[in-house]
Amino acid sequence: MSQTLPLDHEHLQKLVTSDLVRPDQMLGAHQVTENGVAGVRFGVWAPNAQHVSMVGDFNGWNGFDNAMQRLDFGFWSAFVPAALHGQRYKYRVTGASGLTEDKMDPYGTFFEVRPSTSSIVWDQPYDWQDGAWMQARTQNFDRPVSVYEVHAPSWAKRDDGWFLNYRDFAHRLGEYASYMGYTHVELLGVMEHPFDGSWGYQVTGYYAPTSRMGSPEDFKYLVDHLHGLNIGVILDWVPGHFPTDVAGLANFDGGPLFEYADPRKGYHNDWNTLIFDYGRNEVVMFLVGSALKWLQDFHVDGLRVDAVASMLYLDFSRTEWIPNIHGGRENLEAIAFLKRLNEVTHHLAPGCMIIAEESTSFPGVTTPSPHGLGFDYKWAMGWMNDTLRYFEEDPLWRKYHHHALTFFNAYRTSENYVLAISHDEVVHLKKSLVAKMPGDWYMQRANYRAFLAMMWTTPGKKLLFMGQEFAQPTEWNHDAGLPWHLADVPDHRGIMNLVRRLNALYVGRADWHAGDTLDEGLQWISADDVENSVYAYIRRDPGSGAWSLVVANMTPVYRDLYPVGVPEAGDYRVLLSTDDGEYGGFGTQQPDLTAKAEGWNGQSHHLRLSLPPTSVLVLELVQDEDAKAAAVPTTKAAPKKAVEIEAMLPKSLQVTSIEPV
Repeated sequence: MSQTLPLDHEHLQKLVTSDLVRPDQMLGAHQVTENGVAGVRFGVWAPNAQHVSMVGDFNGWNGFDNAMQRLDFGFWSAFVPAALHGQRYKYRVTGASGLTEDKMDPYGTFFEVRPSTSSIVWDQPYDWQDGAWMQARTQNFDRPVSVYEVHAPSWAKRDDGWFLNYRDFAHRLGEYASYMGYTHVELLGVMEHPFDGSWGYQVTGYYAPTSRMGSPEDFKYLVDHLHGLNIGVILDWVPGHFPTDVAGLANFDGGPLFEYADPRKGYHNDWNTLIFDYGRNEVVMFLVGSALKWLQDFHVDGLRVDAVASMLYLDFSRTEWIPNIHGGRENLEAIAFLKRLNEVTHHLAPGCMIIAEESTSFPGVTTPSPHGLGFDYKWAMGWMNDTLRYFEEDPLWRKYHHHALTFFNAYRTSENYVLAISHDEVVHLKKSLVAKMPGDWYMQRANYRAFLAMMWTTPGKKLLFMGQEFAQPTEWNHDAGLPWHLADVPDHRGIMNLVRRLNALYVGRADWHAGDTLDEGLQWISADDVENSVYAYIRRDPGSGAWSLVVANMTPVYRDLYPVGVPEAGDYRVLLSTDDGEYGGFGTQQPDLTAKAEGWNGQSHHLRLSLPPTSVLVLELVQDEDAKAAAVPTTKAAPKKAVEIEAMLPKSLQVTSIEPV
């Protein structure tokens, strides 16, 4: 159970001076005993309210029985002896204008299932089993991070169409993510929200997992279970804006409170949402406390901060805006908030990863504060846009866009990047990833296999949205479960096998992940063969010197005995070919892979390779066979049969019926 702090002048003053980083331990609903009487103490911030009272199951929703007492600095408090665990409640707030509205608890830890909006008194103990994991977790700068991005409500559903419970979801997702070789899962908005179509990105409960899938303890079980499988958990977190729903934070005490008062600064026209007032300490601490709640109390390993660009710039998607005090477009208050957020979370939640979805070239996103914003990672939006645009081109024209695939190398060490192919790329008529590819169905899959191999062998952590690992042909639909039946179709199973193999190589080989942010991590062998659309580069571990060679042929043309320079003499072998029959290709075989003692591409030796159409090869120098076999896990040794896949996948008939909360 969470700690409860006294609602006294000292702690309230710490909050308003930005010194109390866990205000949820003071505000909200807390089960306490006062003068020998057990009950619930409620606390809320509403400085402009004329009157606030508690209404709920404990008083028949009567606004006269439990009036709140005004405290210092605009806070209110009430002790309700009759209140019990599991009872619903709201704050009945009368604003300065005299208008009275019932409000959800900003610090509520559990809520009714939408469309109902009551908060629920809830603070139950949970027996965590992940102590070793929590002690050992780090930001993984020199370790592999392969993230499976998941929208929990639509990953799978029960046979009656309702959401899986977090506990059932934990076992199904955990077994599948382990089988696929992912190191982390990232969950789209699981914080309480009123509208399913917002995917959880318009939050009303910043301290509560959505009740659609169970209780807070059920959610803790999900995290705990995944940790037991050595899978980290990242959550999408939205401190940039919140919905205009009357029951939520909007105009909380009768006027702007959590949001900026001026709509030129406090309203998002694109999203019909309100923007937090980062100039108010109480708001900043509300958000910092939310982040810590997930990292500390829920043992979450990281937060992906949504829409950071919208926070950084006052003119974001605006024609009318208010400059900062220097006349610039940067939101200095938001910048200060992000720096404070990263300082506090890294100090109080050691090993956590804070990741920015930042779509501009704002400097120093992953530079430690005070000189930078202090994030650990930034999504590589430029890499994503350049790479997808290249692969969407007809191969006939790719030579005119050749350096779209090399440009990332010019700036890849400027930040710590995550190569993210997220949900945003497979919705709103953007098509699924495989459907973006040109050509017929076979060529679409060949292009897609090449795309995945280029992604996994390019420096940066990896993120792939659910369904894309088996080449879902349609866009993601948040109202339906994934088309898991396709995982049994050979064309789609081949893509799944490839992603498994890529994850195994990525995790098992230091040269694929240890040098992500170092110049030595990638060495171009051939970056300028524009006419043939062929690329060759080496991935290297600067520590051990281990390396592998990547050769990509981006046209549907077979290239026989294509010369590629290599830095060492000896025999080579193929680690990966996206043309392998196991992945849905033709299974093109290589000729003699002994390096020729003739320089090429500035290297001392060269290989003559058979490059299959639209494919990627990865090769390594043969050394100690036994050591190599032990170092690199292989998916080929023990592939699961179709029936085994079916047993772990979330087929509706296998889902245990659990009643909604």
